[in-house]
Amino acid sequence: MNLEKLGRIQDIMREMTDQGFVSGASCLIIQHGEEQCYYETGYRDIAAEHSMTRDTIHRLYSMTKPVTAAAVMILLEEGRIDLQDQVSDYLLGFRNQYVIEQGVIVPVKRPITIQSLLNMTSGLTYPGEGSPAEIRCDKLIEEVKDKLLTDQALTTVEIANRIGKLPLAFIPGTTWQYGLSADVLGAIVEVVSGMRFGDFLKQRIFEPLGMNDTDFYVPEDKQERLAKVYQESEGRLVEETECHLGIQNQMKRRPAYESGGAGLCSTIDDYAKFTQMLLGMGSYRGKRILSSRTVEYMTTAHVTPAQRRGVETWESLQGYTYGNLMRIMDSPEEAAGLGSRGEYGWDGWLGTHMVNDPAHDLTLLIMQQKTCSGTTAYTRRIRNVLFSALED
Repeated sequence: MNLEKLGRIQDIMREMTDQGFVSGASCLIIQHGEEQCYYETGYRDIAAEHSMTRDTIHRLYSMTKPVTAAAVMILLEEGRIDLQDQVSDYLLGFRNQYVIEQGVIVPVKRPITIQSLLNMTSGLTYPGEGSPAEIRCDKLIEEVKDKLLTDQALTTVEIANRIGKLPLAFIPGTTWQYGLSADVLGAIVEVVSGMRFGDFLKQRIFEPLGMNDTDFYVPEDKQERLAKVYQESEGRLVEETECHLGIQNQMKRRPAYESGGAGLCSTIDDYAKFTQMLLGMGSYRGKRILSSRTVEYMTTAHVTPAQRRGVETWESLQGYTYGNLMRIMDSPEEAAGLGSRGEYGWDGWLGTHMVNDPAHDLTLLIMQQKTCSGTTAYTRRIRNVLFSALED
């Protein structure tokens, strides 16, 4: 690794804050188990002038998904689930699924399976306006948000069963669309394990790895370390307080809804322990979470060519295929920047970004808290510096 080249990343990050693109950000690069660089810039709280630090707690949003996939893989290893199991075997709300075609309800003969949830080929969507499925999903998430901080808050399993009653965007298995699949997987983990999803994650992943700042909420004694969320408005950053996707913004209490797709918060060092476990083929500092064969399966693409055409509708996924809630690069020549065949990872709505590159035994983590910033031009610029700094 050319460390002199890596220093350019600090310049890029300063530019991000100087230009007002983000309030603050941090970046960690690890190779062969050794930290190569760590950079931070700006503030986690502008008004209070609290600087971004490496113990800052960030809302992961969709970077929760790889953790959920690992939880499912634990159940797979133990023989407690089969990937071809129908979701309706665990959640009764998934019986009698249907799509709406030209205003007509059409039952689907192909059921949603655990594997179709892992590969986002289930037909489930996120809220939107592009189809009856997205519109109905939006109404459900609004109800979740309305009840979120009340005594009537919907639980992980209750929400999953409600998701199962929504129309599908397409017949399961026919294409790929990003949606609430990982949230349903979290509920399946609850049903199979007999534990709350967060308790399962803590017992089977977080505590063994020493991820002490990772959870679905931030207790009072850690609240000062929780970064504020910002959005761009009229050319400046303003604080955002919306509970996006039904995830509490202030994270002050353990939620009834522990979202497998978006609910976790963590620090850059905590999440690095998870990524290092995956690069270590299931083991980190003597603690084995998954077998090497399971990690190999988990980090391999599983979508068909027809399904991949759905993946390719995302500009940020040029050169990537998909499997087990993560992007996997299989065509570097098609990507919009430098990368490595076989690298995998994901990002989050607020700008958290993860890359694991097995070919170079490399992890990249970026943490920031700005809305709609999963993969940006700055993200790609940082990636380009990193991959150009690799010395074969």
